[in-house]
Amino acid sequence: MRNFTKEDINEMDKIRRLNLVNSCTGYKSANLIVTKSASGISNAAIFSSVTHIGSNPPMISFITRPLSVRRDTYTNIKEVGFFTVNHIIESMIAASHHTSANYDEFTSEFDKTNLEEEYKEGIAIPFVKGSPVQLYCKYLNEYYIKENDTVHVIASIENLFFEENLLHKDYWLQLDKANVIAINGLDGYALPKLIDRLEYARPYVEAKSILK
Repeated sequence: MRNFTKEDINEMDKIRRLNLVNSCTGYKSANLIVTKSASGISNAAIFSSVTHIGSNPPMISFITRPLSVRRDTYTNIKEVGFFTVNHIIESMIAASHHTSANYDEFTSEFDKTNLEEEYKEGIAIPFVKGSPVQLYCKYLNEYYIKENDTVHVIASIENLFFEENLLHKDYWLQLDKANVIAINGLDGYALPKLIDRLEYARPYVEAKSILK
């Protein structure tokens, strides 16, 4: 196997280093975080860092890059306090990727792509129409990561919407039924396929399939 030391990585040009380090940790979630500014402008941005924090209470988190430049997602969340997380499906890849383009704060990505806003009763922040799993989230806290000048944002799940055919009887959501995609690195998009589900692991007992 080929080997790169930390010194080798640090000496690489920016693009090679970005591609290598972002892809070596494996597949990541692919989500559109949607916010709305205090002045009412919707913003959609692709994120690959949305993760589960806990189920009781239900919480998620994501990482925002250094705030040394304008970050509309972070600014809007701090102003309004709420946002939505929307799973990306295969047909949304190109439009979702385009949301990473650097538009000004007065321009909505919904106006520059074929992504469409979807509003639900009692919720002022839009969702992405056609996304099979949608979370309405409330900002709770943040932690500054001094090692690379990023911010770890923590949020609660206030509402969870999903296509009913994804739900198993034990309330597990089978995402591949909806063609939910994953991200490999910064710009690689993959379509995961479920292989199996295994029962709870116990010492000295071979785990058996529970997929029905």
